[in-house]
Amino acid sequence: MPHRTVTVERVYDHPADEEPFRVLVDRLWPRGLRRDAFHYDEWAQNLAPSTDLRKWYSHDTSLFTEFRDRYRTELASPAAGDAIARLDERADGRALVLLTATRDVEHSGARVLADYLREH
Repeated sequence: MPHRTVTVERVYDHPADEEPFRVLVDRLWPRGLRRDAFHYDEWAQNLAPSTDLRKWYSHDTSLFTEFRDRYRTELASPAAGDAIARLDERADGRALVLLTATRDVEHSGARVLADYLREH
């Protein structure tokens, strides 16, 4: 992935700026959000943490370091690599905004994914 800006925003707080490539990175659709009233370019469910990992973590911040390591292992898989390549192709050089419904963005899968994308 070429060097570009990757930021994380909550789906409930995101601005109307349509310049960046907006990617919903949660496995489940956010509660209370109508699909026709929400601007996003792609829903990358396959880049979200696996269901088992998400349930294990359950947003317990004391487990965040272990969660980050396990999730990064998932992101290093060939399937995730293919999904990242597809995302890069679709974004076509635009900045990425990763959208998540989680309240604690700093301890979220979206934050781990953003860091991973910046590094690779």
